[in-house]
Amino acid sequence: MFRKPLFRQDISPSCSYCSYAELHSDESLHCSQKGIVQPFEHCSLFSYDPLRRKPHRMPQMPSFSPEDFEL
Repeated sequence: MFRKPLFRQDISPSCSYCSYAELHSDESLHCSQKGIVQPFEHCSLFSYDPLRRKPHRMPQMPSFSPEDFEL
């Protein structure tokens, strides 16, 4: 019936993880549809590519000592 979406729906569009963009230089991308673009831009042809998105790092777990578990 109804399936859960694979990706979050609140991902803001950006050329840095669009399927049409390829790395051109350090600060720009080459879009096969629009030409040279900046990574923070986006257009109406945006197509999300999940393999290009870099996830946030997980927070580091705190270290505990045996004294923390004493009553």
